[in-house]
Amino acid sequence: MMQKETVSLHNKTIDRFNREKLYIQLTRILLEEIHSGKWQPGQRIPTEEDLCREYNVSKVTVRQAILNLASEGYLLKVQGKGTFVTGVLPEGCLAMRTRFTEEMFGKEVKVRKEILYKGKKTPPPDASGYLRTTDKTYSILSKRVVNGKPVYLEESFVPYRMAPGIEEVDFSRHSLYSALQEMGIKKIFKVIQTVEISPVRGENAKQLDVRSGVPVLVVHRLLLSSDNTPVAYTRFLGRSDRYKFQTEFERIR
Repeated sequence: MMQKETVSLHNKTIDRFNREKLYIQLTRILLEEIHSGKWQPGQRIPTEEDLCREYNVSKVTVRQAILNLASEGYLLKVQGKGTFVTGVLPEGCLAMRTRFTEEMFGKEVKVRKEILYKGKKTPPPDASGYLRTTDKTYSILSKRVVNGKPVYLEESFVPYRMAPGIEEVDFSRHSLYSALQEMGIKKIFKVIQTVEISPVRGENAKQLDVRSGVPVLVVHRLLLSSDNTPVAYTRFLGRSDRYKFQTEFERIR
């Protein structure tokens, strides 16, 4: 049975000059508390508010770190009671986290994100297939422009029931991933990605400033919850002469 006492905080710090994401650093710090034995199985960890104050980070950062450890089996969130340590997994059970970086154009370029469309929309057949629904979704279409030239289009579809209030998010400043992790009914547990080369046509070709039928890089990304419920679907269309697709793997233990 879960014990009711709350484990204490310890003096670890976040390095804001480190290029690593803050939630990755916090994940390591919290994991160290578990592996060191300072946080024992069955004990309740500090509240999100306490962790925010201790490490001077946002709730989004704290929640992502907790989600990482919960998905790996270290923590368990109990509604109305808090988050508890469930156990210490063997060191051999290592997992890799994947993140997708957009900081790939260098420091001497000007990168701009343009929102071309956002609102309620019936998803096209391919998006419906990924999301396993024909219900209307909230759609965001954006264009990334580098030094005044279009580089890629990004179109996302989110079932309305998954993120109530998503229409209030300013996607010119916030990512879809962070918005879903903050306000989504179900959190993102895994991502299934498919990459292909396909001809671009119509309005998409016009937005990318290429001839209709020119091959472009197409990246399909399906975001799933822990019970394999589709949370969102995103499609990237990138000019092969300007777009560089980069994936980084990080060990978080």
